[in-house]
Order: sequence, then structure tokens, then C-alpha cells
Amino acid sequence: MLSAQQHIEQSEKKLVVLGAGESGVGAAVLAKQKGYDVFVSDSGAIIEEYKQQLIDLNIEFEEGSHTETRVLSADIIVKSPGIPQKAAIVKKVREKGIEVVSEIEFAARYTSAKLICITGSNGKSTTATLTWFILHKAGLNVGLAGNIGKSFALQVANESFDYYVLEISSFMLDDMTQLKADFAVLLNITPDHLDRYDYKMENYVESKFKIIQNQREDDFFIYDMDDEEILNGLKKYKSKATYIPFSQLKVLDEGAFLDENSTIIIKVTNQPTFAMSINELALQGKHNVYNNMASGIVAKVLELRNESIRESMGEYQNIAHRLEHVAQIAGINFINDSKATNVNSVWYALESMPANVVLIMGGVDKGNDYNILKDLIRSKVSAIVCIGKDNARIHEAFDSETEVVVNTNSMKEAVTLAYHLAKKGDTVLLSPACASFDLFKNYEDRGDQFKAAVRQL
Repeated sequence: MLSAQQHIEQSEKKLVVLGAGESGVGAAVLAKQKGYDVFVSDSGAIIEEYKQQLIDLNIEFEEGSHTETRVLSADIIVKSPGIPQKAAIVKKVREKGIEVVSEIEFAARYTSAKLICITGSNGKSTTATLTWFILHKAGLNVGLAGNIGKSFALQVANESFDYYVLEISSFMLDDMTQLKADFAVLLNITPDHLDRYDYKMENYVESKFKIIQNQREDDFFIYDMDDEEILNGLKKYKSKATYIPFSQLKVLDEGAFLDENSTIIIKVTNQPTFAMSINELALQGKHNVYNNMASGIVAKVLELRNESIRESMGEYQNIAHRLEHVAQIAGINFINDSKATNVNSVWYALESMPANVVLIMGGVDKGNDYNILKDLIRSKVSAIVCIGKDNARIHEAFDSETEVVVNTNSMKEAVTLAYHLAKKGDTVLLSPACASFDLFKNYEDRGDQFKAAVRQL
């Protein structure tokens, strides 16, 4: 939290928000509330809902371009995580030495709430939402923000939570310097977004480990000790926090693990041991065992009752666009996993499916290595329906692994074709492995179009 003197000083500061999406507009609202001279600049069109929020608060904005003189006159810039570091305007800002922060970093300066920060290549949204659900059901005053829901900054401006569960992407971590996670949760590190990291895995790993920077002795670092990249990263990146691991392969003295009866055991110092069969979890699949372990450790450290944690883990409903069951038509199940924007997410989805899957995939390729999918494609996928403007790399990877790999030009066409390729008892799975920006606004739009097309069959 800022001192009274700092509040006075900032009232004379110019703050520019680059990008007027959910996070950008939230940052603008908070900055205006805290007395900054605020200007919002977006190189694209600003959607009406956000534009109206800015107008209502008399916040100056521009769309369609960046006016360099206005941007470069800023004392501090809040940058949308979607704007790459290589963007021309960002390079000029950095050359001038202007402070650049993420919306998460900016908002954290104005709250004394405990921050539960969750990152990883896969499972962030599920684990963040599950953690929020467990804490909320137990009666804690908790908000959910970050890469999910309403922006953190907007909630800090308008709400008064004691805890925030924050889903943190690597893009957000790239613009963090001072934020301190009271709980840092690192789920896994697998190749993703490598186009933003010069196609170097070590750059991506470094970004993920920023989640533990600034931690102190009274904080907690919760991590997957089965993940090779995390174990290697632990040799280089250190936290002063208490380390609490989780594993499905090893029995642990402290942390979460599986016993011989496939029961999750969670042991946290000075707390009763937690036990729950994986068969009782609302979220099934190997990857979701990890997600439940991470959430369960947070809950145990916060001294929630075992009965309350067990009840929440058994009742939780998955978030939209993550292995979301849409419908069963003519005996064919349709599953929306539009949030699977990388190869590992698709691996997890296929791993949790029975055989005979018609897979809809494709979009903006982020430097994907499809090799890890080949065994699952060969054993479980009867056909691949490509959706995207350029599907060459999918054909290259899978033409020899499954009998049918076909191209389509719209979601409606993809769903219709997948329906005709599937038989009773099969599953049509939308799990793209790619970003959505070639044909859709975002992964939500892609998932919504999938659901709409299914319902029109």
C-alpha cells in the first residue's frame, strides 16, 4: 500500500494505459480513482462496453492508433499483457526509460489483501477457480481475478476483499517487478507462447519463475515436484518462502501426494492431515489431481476445515471452455475445450477421453511441437478436423497418424463435418492447441461459436 506522501506525488503523475481491454480499462478506472492524470490508448477498436466506462468517468482515450507524443509523455505506463515487448511503441517507451507495469502489478500497490498467485502452462484457470470456490465456500472474503473474470484493478477500485486468487500468465509476469505473492503456485512448465520468448525455453521458464520473486519468509511457494522444468528451475531461481510440493509419484513428509489407494493426502505443519479419494473429486483426470492438490494445499495452509475442503472438491463445476460438456446428439458427446491453446492442454484433454475422438484443432500456431500428441492421436483419434487459416503443420504432424485430416473454413463447417465423421459413442472434442485470433475474437468466442454450432445440428 502507498503512503500519504506517495498519494500526493502520484496526483501529479501522467499514467498511460496501453490496450483498452478488460485489464486496461480496469487499470484506468483505478488510476483515475487514485488521482492520476489518465490517458488510454489502443491501436485497435475499443468495444462499446469499455468505451462507455471510460466516457462515464471522463477518462481520455484514443483508438485506432497510438499518439506517440501522448504515450511518451507518461510517467508510468500500464501495458496490456497482449501487447508484445517487441511492439514498436513499447520499444520506444523502454528506450525513454518510462516505468512499464502490468495491470496486476499496478493494482497490487493499492490493496493489502493476501494474494494467491497461480501460474503454469496448463491448469491455471481451473486451479484458480477451484481455489476461489474452496475459499469462498468456507466463508472467506475472496475475489477472483487476473487472467479470468473481472480485472484485478477494477475489483481493487470497487471491492474490499481480504484475499484475491489471481490467475497469472507469463505475459503478466513479464511486466512485474515489485508484486509479492503471499502464495505462489507453479503448476507446470511446458512449451507455450515460445514465439513471444525468441523460441527459447529458458526465457519462458525465467518468466514463469518470476512468480516467486519478492517472496519473504512468511510466504508460501507451492509447486509440482513431478515437473522436470520446475525441478531444473529450482536450481537457479530461489524464494525465501516456505516450499510446499505436490506429487503423484512420491510420498512426501509435507505437501500433497497419492497413497497406494489413489487417495490424495495433504500434510501441512500443525494441521490435521487431509485425505480424499480421487474417485470422489468432481474434476476427473490425472491433470485435475494435480490441480486439486495445489488448491488443497492453499486451503490447508489457510487452516480451512477438512470437511469444507472435501465438500468443495466434490461439488466444483468446471469453468466454461475447459472440457465443458455441451451436448449429446445421436449418441455423440460434444466437448468444448476451446481454452486449450497449447499442445500440452490438448494432451491433457485427450488423456482424459475414452477412445474414438473426432478432434477439432487449429488456429494461430505458436511454435507448437506436436510430437508429444502423436501416441494419443494414434490410439484415440479417428479423425482430425482442422479449423484455421493455415493448417500445414497439423497435416505435417498427423497425416500419417490418423486416417482423416481435413480442412474447414468456419466453426459451423467444422462441427457439421465432425458430426458426420463421428459414430454413436464417439466424442467430438474441440481442443485447438492454437491461439484463436485468425478466425475468432478470443478463445471464448471460439468456444461460444462451437456451442452454437452444436446446438444447431
